[in-house]
Amino acid sequence: MTNYFLVVDVEATCSNDDSVPRHGMEIIEIGAVMLNRETWEIDSEYQQFVQPVRHPQLTKFCTELTSICQQDVDQAPQFPEVISHFREWLKSFPNYIFCSWGNYDKKQFIQDCKFHNIPYPFASEHKNIKEEFSEYLCVSKKFGMAQALEYLGIELIGTHHRGIDDARNIASIYRHIHTQKIR
Repeated sequence: MTNYFLVVDVEATCSNDDSVPRHGMEIIEIGAVMLNRETWEIDSEYQQFVQPVRHPQLTKFCTELTSICQQDVDQAPQFPEVISHFREWLKSFPNYIFCSWGNYDKKQFIQDCKFHNIPYPFASEHKNIKEEFSEYLCVSKKFGMAQALEYLGIELIGTHHRGIDDARNIASIYRHIHTQKIR
């Protein structure tokens, strides 16, 4: 039985002018929370900046979108070292399921692991909370995370497009859809 929902949100290198192509994007922040399935409270959090190697200089668009500055990533360890620490943190939590808002985070992890030639850190099961939210509302519309919070009347906490803050907010949405009745 699953004890925890591992809610992960990553931020990655990006551009609005194709200078960083989709297949060349790299994780620059991992934000994760362990949501206890019994209490629906966050038992632990993980946050780490990651130094990109393919596009080490963040674009203006990326820093404006994420609020992550060049100094944050320049001083951070690279992906293989971060994944090693992340795996150590994960060992404290038996029987978790990897969850994220949409499939982007899963795809980005797969891409970065492949690039760095390291094993993917999660079991095969993945919950797409974005899809579950639409199913909860019985609608086909796909909501952005901020839209979903607004719809539920939950205040967005922290900075949107920061991994750890988005992970906390996604956990709030997931808690709501599993502990509240539809209005």
